[in-house]
Amino acid sequence: MVRRMVLGHSVLGRPIIAFRLGDPTSETKILVVGCIHGNECAGTAVARALIAGPPADIDLWVIRNLNPDGFRAGTRQNGRGVDLNRNFPYRWRAMGQPWDKEFPGPHPLSEPEDRIARRLIARLHPDVSIWFHQPLGLVVRSAGDITIQRRFARRVGLPLVRLSGRYPGSVTSWQNHWHPEAAAFVVELPSGSLSPTAIDRYVHAIENAAS
Repeated sequence: MVRRMVLGHSVLGRPIIAFRLGDPTSETKILVVGCIHGNECAGTAVARALIAGPPADIDLWVIRNLNPDGFRAGTRQNGRGVDLNRNFPYRWRAMGQPWDKEFPGPHPLSEPEDRIARRLIARLHPDVSIWFHQPLGLVVRSAGDITIQRRFARRVGLPLVRLSGRYPGSVTSWQNHWHPEAAAFVVELPSGSLSPTAIDRYVHAIENAAS
């Protein structure tokens, strides 16, 4: 059974939709977000495939696109020039101005898209959260459960890499600080679109991410 729900709306009024799939009584909760930067949205193909063939034994939540305004405009930022992946509270830092590449907004959680994600995450406490980006072709090692990250990277055939530098206000940093016993991490897909074989590989890895 697939349950579709509108979580809220973007800056420009576009709906942000979540799909709940699989077994709602399962103790294993997984969250997948196909796109947060509007010009890095190959992960939406994985999200669509998950929705089309829901798993039987996990409680899976899928947001195809957290940044529909940026996707429509072809921009990294949302509809008022904010990088949604720099707008979360943990280590948020003021810098720049709207439409700069990593402008974090005027204050933490200033953007409705991120408030929507924050509310859902606080409600679910997901065991695993996977956030798709592009174009580096790797799994970004985070502060979350390293065993889950290593196993996922192996299943999808990408290296697990700790990137240098800090990413203030990122959603995965916030999640792993707030819920350290879980695993929230970024999957950087290669540039371009995914082949059907690659999509199947990611779907299988997600469905088994917690096992």
